[in-house]
Amino acid sequence: MFIILKAGSSMRKCVEKYGDFEDWTLNSMHVDAKEVKIVNPKSQNLPDFKNVQGIIITGSHDMVTDEFDWIKKSSAWLKEATKNNLPIFGICFGHQLLAQTFGGIVDNHPVGPEIGTVSVTLHEKAKSDALFKNLPENFLVHVTHTQSVLKLPKNAVLLASNCYESCHAFRIKNNIWGVQFHPEYNADILKEYVFKEANRIKNVPIVLKEICETLYANSLIEKFVEFCKEKN
Repeated sequence: MFIILKAGSSMRKCVEKYGDFEDWTLNSMHVDAKEVKIVNPKSQNLPDFKNVQGIIITGSHDMVTDEFDWIKKSSAWLKEATKNNLPIFGICFGHQLLAQTFGGIVDNHPVGPEIGTVSVTLHEKAKSDALFKNLPENFLVHVTHTQSVLKLPKNAVLLASNCYESCHAFRIKNNIWGVQFHPEYNADILKEYVFKEANRIKNVPIVLKEICETLYANSLIEKFVEFCKEKN
């Protein structure tokens, strides 16, 4: 069984059109829905780890630096998951939550938000990483975030970055990954975010024009699932 930790919800109009964070994540996993348990830490108790193969943490419109009880509880739960050697994959908010949980520093990016379809570059250690090793050195990803991982945990391995974001992907040990970008998004979902955040974007027409599908990034969630199944 896989757990999707639903850390938040998308915009109402976006949910009505395309579903929510957990729906996009589930679609990207390419598994039977019966293999997946969706858990909302804001309203549900966090489960034990019996028969769990892996955990995916969704994005959220909340900030990791908020002092909400559910964030603190989720962080403690993730630490317990590592004691069980469970694979974890964090997306955007989830990426930042993992970094903060294991000793990194998260805060607002000093330059402002990053929104659109952008290119990221893999670092040398990504060439031997279980999820990233067969991806090209440069590939496109969907992004929409205000906060960033400003300092990685001491034991983390940097996997990807670009000229704006120094940490777009990292790994801890051999089974915990965080990605700042959104591998569960498609182009239509990202456009909804660009429309919503238009007042914070300098060149909206250019950003919209550059939006396209991101097949390499989209493959990462399925790669994570495959890694979990092979491990078990």
